[in-house]
Amino acid sequence: MFESFNVAMAMVWYVVLLVSFVFHEAAHGFAAMKLGDPTAYHNGQVTLDPLPHIKREPFGMIVVPIVSYLFAGWMIGWASTPYDPVWAQAHRRKAALMALAGPVSNLILVLVAAIAVRVGIGLGVFQAPARITFTQITEAGSPGLANSAAILISIMFSLNLILMVFNLIPLAPLDGSSILGGFLSDSAARRYEALWSQPGYRIFGLIIAWNVLDVIFGPIHLLAVNLLYPGAPYQ
Repeated sequence: MFESFNVAMAMVWYVVLLVSFVFHEAAHGFAAMKLGDPTAYHNGQVTLDPLPHIKREPFGMIVVPIVSYLFAGWMIGWASTPYDPVWAQAHRRKAALMALAGPVSNLILVLVAAIAVRVGIGLGVFQAPARITFTQITEAGSPGLANSAAILISIMFSLNLILMVFNLIPLAPLDGSSILGGFLSDSAARRYEALWSQPGYRIFGLIIAWNVLDVIFGPIHLLAVNLLYPGAPYQ
């Protein structure tokens, strides 16, 4: 485990993970503030400064990412943003938009990474790789700083795509459950909220969502890469 530990790669992973989580949670908080719930703003979460987010979820934003990288070679974790549940129940459509802001923020970062790839190709810095992996969406034409940038951009693209897709799955405690709740009738929404508010169901929801992601992410990732490289033969 430790013999193959790559400090530079771990730092790249952590920087991308931190930026992605902070942007995601700040988007939730900003949307909530604009829609009428200032809870996240008053708790200092409507910010791109990572420290307030780390202080709220130190285990999910420091410990779990490091441990997962040591054992699996990639990072997972979690972060969260406070909100007023009374406000969310009274304004389900607004709460759904607040929830949607998180996945949309990840989509924005996917698009930023995609633009960086296309610009790099246009400048002759990057090129389409012979084989696509999670950490190799593009590759540098020469070693050095450009290679590090290619890896960072690749992880930014893939990680934010997986965060977006995962969070859109309509199971608690993921954002997709709140998004779905905004489109249900009042009675159906109350029954759905009563169900996913139980801790056991939330754990069960995560297990199901992770297995669903395992099935759907590969094709979605491949589609996104082929959109990035029109006419590419990636399969």
